[in-house]
Amino acid sequence: MKTYGVFIDGEWQETGERYEVRNPANGEVIALCAVAGAAQVYQAVEAAQRAFADWSARSYEERGELLRAVAASIQRRFEEFAVTESQQTGRCLRETMAHDVPATIAVFEYFAGIAPAIHGETLPIPGNYLNYTRREPYGVVAAITPWNFPLWLAAIKVAPALVAGNTMVIKPAPTTPLTTLMLAEAMRESGIPDGVFNVLTDPTPGTVGDLLTGHPGVNKIAFTGSTAVGVRVMQRAATNVVPVSLELGGKSPFIVFADCDFERTLAYALLANFFAQGQMCTAATRILVERPIYERFKEAFVARAAWLQVGDPLDPATEFGTLHKQEQVEKTMRYVEMARRDGATVLTGGNRITEPPFDKGFYFQPTVLENLPPDSRVACEEIFGPVTALFPFEGEQEAIALANATEYGLAAGIWTQDIGKAHRVAHQIQAGKIWINCYNMIPPGAPYGGYKKSGFGRELGLHCLLDLYTQVKNIQIDLSPDYFEWFSTR
Repeated sequence: MKTYGVFIDGEWQETGERYEVRNPANGEVIALCAVAGAAQVYQAVEAAQRAFADWSARSYEERGELLRAVAASIQRRFEEFAVTESQQTGRCLRETMAHDVPATIAVFEYFAGIAPAIHGETLPIPGNYLNYTRREPYGVVAAITPWNFPLWLAAIKVAPALVAGNTMVIKPAPTTPLTTLMLAEAMRESGIPDGVFNVLTDPTPGTVGDLLTGHPGVNKIAFTGSTAVGVRVMQRAATNVVPVSLELGGKSPFIVFADCDFERTLAYALLANFFAQGQMCTAATRILVERPIYERFKEAFVARAAWLQVGDPLDPATEFGTLHKQEQVEKTMRYVEMARRDGATVLTGGNRITEPPFDKGFYFQPTVLENLPPDSRVACEEIFGPVTALFPFEGEQEAIALANATEYGLAAGIWTQDIGKAHRVAHQIQAGKIWINCYNMIPPGAPYGGYKKSGFGRELGLHCLLDLYTQVKNIQIDLSPDYFEWFSTR
């Protein structure tokens, strides 16, 4: 079992108090972490402010090389990162090995390589002037990350923010801070200067987060989490007129047309719903199936959901791990009972798994619903658990109407072999990320973010680097030799 302090100004500091981080699969304590408070928040922000002048003055190439060193450090500890991510989240080791760690390394390498794309423009304006822009970093970025993909969701904020010349204070979720703290170790090992990257941990949601988002020394806030907390972050940031980027919840549609590649679609439907036990904002929790294949798809999907291998997340054979915490189990159960009251049929699952060896963890069966009213709370609200519902539809327009009948707009999947239909539907779906004949592919070079109450701002890609972590300065020079006489002294 490891013990961590907070990471401030390149050093590990004890705060006099610690809290336990537990494995949700069995309840075992896997680490002790320091409890940060107001004093540590102010120390971390001040350290980031001091480090900013030197860090922002370095060339993009130098900052990029240091980020490549961070990627190499993570690569050297690949298995340790993957195992720790699995232990603290309850997600399958096969997922963290195949996705989280390699995707994190790819993010650092991508932004290290794209750094030279940060450049200004020369603007053709009337008159004898030279007018140009510069892109400059904001200063201190405060990042707040959730518990479902803590390492990767930290990386997609940290890498672009740092390569653009910002410094950072990050607060990981209370229950999953360990891989972010390991990232601090990688930063230190790689030669990232003191104060550029700081990590604060605390067991109480909102405490350190509120202090950070309202701190006058913070110049930019990046948040991933629930829509409700995102609203609070915006309110806190407004006090100091600080720009915010938000990646929030989702209720994504998975639209299956009758002409789809059936087996491929079926396999991706399982991935879209039960990867990470459904605890992801892009989970395709509304499967819309065209009527000619509805019954066939339902039978096959329900059978495969019931066959998923539930087990110890660290067992390479496990396909479906544990929910992250007791609150998620209770919330998921409430929504299943609500669905039953609304007349829905539970085709498979619907209950917590309590028999040994699952009795010490937060295991819940993969659950599939049918006959759920499209306007019910269960059909419209984010559950963040392994619950999906099937809906039949007739034709493109009904599919589009059902897909858009939610306040969220993060992602959507479209399954058809008719490319014209795919484009027509994609153009009308109100979501920031559309997958056609694939799902949950989030490459580092493509923008990712939502419409409506799924947030704003685009993480990843060049859009992220330029729009989220740099600000534009305009400079104009008068090249005319003529004397300016408008208000000259006579």
